[in-house]
Amino acid sequence: MSEIPQAGLPPTEGAPEWMCTFADLMSLLLCFFVLLLSFSEMDRQKFKEIAGALAQAFGVQRKIVTYDIPKGEKIIAKQFETEAIATREREELGKKLEMEVKSRFKEMEGLIDIKASKDGIVIRMMGETTFDTGKADIKPEMEPLLTRIGETLEKAEGDILVSGHTDNVPVGGKWRSNLELSLARARAVTEFLLARTGLDPKRIATMGYGEFRPIADNNTPEGRQRNRRVEIIITRLPYRITETGEIISQKSEPILSTTGSPDKAVGESQK
Repeated sequence: MSEIPQAGLPPTEGAPEWMCTFADLMSLLLCFFVLLLSFSEMDRQKFKEIAGALAQAFGVQRKIVTYDIPKGEKIIAKQFETEAIATREREELGKKLEMEVKSRFKEMEGLIDIKASKDGIVIRMMGETTFDTGKADIKPEMEPLLTRIGETLEKAEGDILVSGHTDNVPVGGKWRSNLELSLARARAVTEFLLARTGLDPKRIATMGYGEFRPIADNNTPEGRQRNRRVEIIITRLPYRITETGEIISQKSEPILSTTGSPDKAVGESQK
């Protein structure tokens, strides 16, 4: 029996037409997978597993050689790490500055006290050694010491805050309050430093706290004596002096006021 020829189109050469659509789909899936992979963090083990799965899916029968893959960086963690490094650097600089200032005035330990605090390096001068009772005129014997302090401040980095403090005993004479006396004493020290040294006036500011920031008990004569003081602070954290001379807290709003109250200091900046 003879064979009957089959009707229809002649056979086509090459791959079937559906392979084009399938290849396009595979290419799109691969691109999408690579895009997802680029947004994620990778480690070596996961990469090997993914590469093996791809090799099996596409029929690749060969060994995959992998190298170290750079890990993705988390932006938030990197920012906190940078801030931590900056904080450590500020602390190290503060310690070095404290040691330098102490070495310069080692022979004057009875006249001034130097320490590091969260505000910066504090050079503390007791009121009796610098001023007469109820007055804001610097004693002549303290002028050489203040000159040396000013020369040291010229070389130090950071802004400078001169603050005056008193005890809680009501003041008399021409002063209306302890706030006014404390500001006058701080201003006298500031003006002396600017007149005798090359300090940049934009770096220095003056404040008067009166009796509202004691460091000792005001109920004893010794405590009141410690509270009567002028402090020169080389600031490194909370304060920043703007180009207009305003003192700004780096963690909050401006801290200066032109009138005094128990919870605010009287201050001024040098322009």
